Amino acid sequence: MLKARIEQLHNEPDCAVNQGKSDAARKKGCGKSLTPGAAAGGCCFDGAKIALQPITDAVHLVHGPIACEGNSWDGRNTGSSGSDLYRRGFTTDLSNLDIIHGGEKKLYKAIKAAITRHAPPAVFVYQTCVGSLIGDDIAAVCKAATERLGIPVIPVEAPGFVGSKSLGNRLAGEALLDHVIGTRTPADIGPTDINLLGEYNVAGELDQVRPLFAELGIRLRTSITGDARYADVAGCHTAKVNFVVCSQALVTLARKMKERWGIPYTEGSFYGISDTSEALRNIAKLLGDPALMERTEALIARREAETWAAILPYRARLTGKRALLYTGGVKSWSMISAMHDIGMEVVGTSVRKSTAEDKQRIRDLTGGDEVMLDQLAPREMYRILASREADILMSGGRTQFVALKARSPWLDSNQERHQGYAGYDGMVALVRDIDRALSNPIWEQVRRPAPWEVT
Repeated sequence: MLKARIEQLHNEPDCAVNQGKSDAARKKGCGKSLTPGAAAGGCCFDGAKIALQPITDAVHLVHGPIACEGNSWDGRNTGSSGSDLYRRGFTTDLSNLDIIHGGEKKLYKAIKAAITRHAPPAVFVYQTCVGSLIGDDIAAVCKAATERLGIPVIPVEAPGFVGSKSLGNRLAGEALLDHVIGTRTPADIGPTDINLLGEYNVAGELDQVRPLFAELGIRLRTSITGDARYADVAGCHTAKVNFVVCSQALVTLARKMKERWGIPYTEGSFYGISDTSEALRNIAKLLGDPALMERTEALIARREAETWAAILPYRARLTGKRALLYTGGVKSWSMISAMHDIGMEVVGTSVRKSTAEDKQRIRDLTGGDEVMLDQLAPREMYRILASREADILMSGGRTQFVALKARSPWLDSNQERHQGYAGYDGMVALVRDIDRALSNPIWEQVRRPAPWEVT
C-alpha cells in the first residue's frame, strides 16, 4: 500500500510541471534520491515528523531506535501559543532484542503509557526504517489502541528509506487526510474561515500574519500545522478557502480537500511586501465577498505605506547590496522576492530542496537559471564571500562558519532562526536585521591586516 501511495504522490495532477514530464521522469518524482549514510535532515521520516509535530497538543511517538527521535527532536523552531506537549520526545527505543522478536507489543505499551500520563487528544505514531524492515504493522497497532483506549492513534507510514524529506511532508498530509481531517464538525462554522497549508509557525511567524486576518474579519480555522490543535485540524474541512504556503509539501492535500469537500485553494507566500499583499488579495478573491475585497485593498494600501516608511531609512544603504541565499524549498524564491522589494540583488540561491514549481518561480523573478545552485560546496561558498561577490550570506546555522571564516556578514534565515520574517512587520524586521549585519563595524575591523602583516 505504501508503494502505491508513493507512486500516486509522484503523479500529482495539479502540478503542471509534473504533467509535462515523461512517464519515466514522473515516476522518479521531484525529490532527489537519498545518499546512504546522509539521511539526517533529508529523509522521509524527518519530513513527516517536522510537518506534523507543530500540532502542539498531541503526542508524537517515534517507533524506532532512540537515535531517530534524538536526531529529529526540536529540529524546527516552531512556536506555540498554548500547549508545549509537542516539545517532548517520545520513542519506543527499539533495541537489538526488539529487532529479533518484534516491537509491536512495545509500541502498544508506549502508546498506553503516553495516554495515561499526558491525556492527549491524539497520538501520532511515526514508522522508521528499522520498524518497517522488521515488519512491525504500526497501522494495526494504532487501530487496536484507538479501539481499546478511546483516543485517536494515527499511524504515519513514512520510513526514512522510501524517499526524500519532501515526500515525507506529503505522506504526512496523507495521514491527516486518512485519519484526522473530517472526523470532527465544529459548531462555529463561519463564511470567512480559511486554512493555511504548509505553514509551520517558524519563530512564531503566525503572529505576524494573524493580525492581518483579524483586521479583515477572516478567521484562521487552523494552520497545517504551525501552532495547530488536533481538534481544529480535525474540523478544518469546513473552511471556505485553503491557502498553500509551501507547495512542495501539501499541494496534494489541497487538491484532495478540494475534490472531497469543494474547498478552493491558491498558493503564495508571506515573505516580502508584494507577496504578502498578493496573498491577501487572492484569499479575499476566493472568499468572494465584495466588501471584504474593498477592506483588503484598503488594508494593503495602508500597511504598504507604513512598511515602506519604516524601511526607508535602511533602503539607501541596502540598495545594490548582493545576497547569497542557501536555504531551499519555498524560501529559495520567496526570499528573492523580499530582496527585490528592498533593492538588493541575489547572486545565488540554493535549490537543493526545491521542487520544479519553486524553480520556475525563481526563473520568473530573475529571468533565468543563472542564480540557481543545485550544490554549493563550502569551498565555493567561501570563494564567493571572500572575493566579495556577495555582501552577505543568508542561510542556516550549519554554514555560518563559512561566512565567519570569509569575514563576511551572515544572517540566519532557516528553520532554526528565532526571528520571524513574515508579513509586513516581518519585512521590516528582515530589513533591520540585514542592515544590522552589514553595518556592524566588526567587519571593517577583522578585514584589516593584522599588525604583524602590515610590513
